[in-house]
Amino acid sequence: MSSPPFSAVLWDMDGTLVDTEPYWMAAETPLIESYGGTWSHEQALQLVGLALEDSAGILQSAGVRMSRKDIVDHLTADVMTQLSTKGVPFRPGARELLRALRDAGLKTALVTMSMRRMADHVTSLIGFDAFDVVVGGDDVARPKPYPDPYLQACEALGVSSAEAVAIEDSPTGVRAGAASGAVTLGVPLMVSLEGAGAHELWPTLADRTPDDLAALHAAHRTTPENR
Repeated sequence: MSSPPFSAVLWDMDGTLVDTEPYWMAAETPLIESYGGTWSHEQALQLVGLALEDSAGILQSAGVRMSRKDIVDHLTADVMTQLSTKGVPFRPGARELLRALRDAGLKTALVTMSMRRMADHVTSLIGFDAFDVVVGGDDVARPKPYPDPYLQACEALGVSSAEAVAIEDSPTGVRAGAASGAVTLGVPLMVSLEGAGAHELWPTLADRTPDDLAALHAAHRTTPENR
């Protein structure tokens, strides 16, 4: 049987499309300090790519005496405010590649563990109709590293995961993308992706094109009979 065509790109958001990890860290630190705790950069790195509910549990262990839901709501509101006041810090080449994918007629989805309202806020600031589908952390029962968010996005796009490339910056996200059956590209930011299972690692998306993603997909896609 023939290999599936390349027809969709599935984007992680925080750290992949936009460099918002410093915004999250800037929200976490004063919250923990308000309860008398301390929060180091190394501790903050533990949360990169995690579901917000899981991150909230870690913050509770660091001394934050709030419910997980209240922690998630607090952090989300803080980061959304930073996005509105400081601007959207797109990662190098990400916005340009996304625009080129849209111009080429490829389907796109945003697949993030941030809340849906924050994902919608970011997409509203991109400046063009960037995504066919948005899947937020509160849209799925099982978060990354489970494949569910990516599989849900593919279903909504009307494609199989074998037709897609997933782009991620965290080990948790890479594992989710690879487990879904999508060809998974790692573009590391704050944490190493060595050994996480990405099909390829690129240092940046700058100067990359849809043709580059098509070549990546062609090099690593699987046929139905050998999946």
